[in-house]
Amino acid sequence: MKKIYWIMILSLCFVSLWSQNRPKWTFNANSGIYASPLVDGAMVYFGSNDSVFYALDKQKGQKIWSYKTKGAIKSKAAISSATIIFNDEAGYVNALDKTNGAIIWQFKMGAEQRLDMWDYYLSSPVVSDGIVYIGSGDQHVYAINADSGELMWKYKTQGIVHAAPLVHKDKLFIGSLDGQFYALDKQTGSELWKFRTIGDQYFPIGGIQRSASIYNDKVIFGSRDYNIYALDIDKGTGHWNMKERGSWIIATPLVEGDYLYFGTSDTHRFYCMNAVTSEIKWEKPLNMRVYATAIAHRERVYFACFNGKIYGLNKDTGEEEFVFQTTESQGNYSSLFKSETHFADGIQLYGEDALKVEQQILKLGAILTTPCIDDGTMFFGDANGYFYAIKL
Repeated sequence: MKKIYWIMILSLCFVSLWSQNRPKWTFNANSGIYASPLVDGAMVYFGSNDSVFYALDKQKGQKIWSYKTKGAIKSKAAISSATIIFNDEAGYVNALDKTNGAIIWQFKMGAEQRLDMWDYYLSSPVVSDGIVYIGSGDQHVYAINADSGELMWKYKTQGIVHAAPLVHKDKLFIGSLDGQFYALDKQTGSELWKFRTIGDQYFPIGGIQRSASIYNDKVIFGSRDYNIYALDIDKGTGHWNMKERGSWIIATPLVEGDYLYFGTSDTHRFYCMNAVTSEIKWEKPLNMRVYATAIAHRERVYFACFNGKIYGLNKDTGEEEFVFQTTESQGNYSSLFKSETHFADGIQLYGEDALKVEQQILKLGAILTTPCIDDGTMFFGDANGYFYAIKL
């Protein structure tokens, strides 16, 4: 009787894990995918480090078309009518016909730069009222006509701009790795206000690496000086800041109701925070960093981690209800981690072999992309070049 009982229990566990972890389909892009996917109609679009932009059938994962650029693609594309727009590491903004991949126009920005080995992304284009807004490693923010590729205006910061712009009403908000957050007039590019991050002893320039979010009268973003900031939209004055001692906050916070959801870099946590008071409602300890933005779907919040896993947590309680793990992570997890909160003995993330360890982590199938969910299916890529469709 006991034997039958345990067989039943093990069978149920196996069926549960198999149904949860089995992809609907996968696609091999042959190089790491840091660019977040975009679903439009029957297609899913994403770029890869192999300098190729892909359009796949979202139901079957078959390649419909691809376009070879001059540099790696490390940002999310944007749609403008029948045009899909993305940028690459060669400094080009590319506009293609979204149905067949034919080139419509290209715009050349200045030379791209990478600040350090943790500067994984490029700025993602945002389209508003027929204008493409985008940042560049040449320290500028650009406004480009979405139909013609003509430059409308550009604004110079004092550092690399790899954060994506955030357009809200008549303003454009964007951070720079110069440690300043800018509010610009979206029509003219004129500066409305700017805010300098506080800085920290070890990171006096609190560089801003990713996009901000809006909550009511606040614009909210994380920084490399260990802080997450909430500023007044109109004046740029502070509402609050929370210091996560010992960790950059790279991920763009997700706003859901009156709460923010975001992961940290080096303290390896995922937070649910009150957007009004900055008080922590719950937190989940992890064993690796989170750079990608979380997404909400029904009662859960999903986020990707460098350990090769996507977690689905209950929005209200933080209880873990879903996990997907890449195949490479399943096979090599124990070589880097001894638990869900600790590295294996002898592994030092920022020691003398930091570059080697970082490469080991990426080879786990680390997930740097922000997943997207369409019609009950989650789409995302990993650092080994595999693109997944998971039925939720």
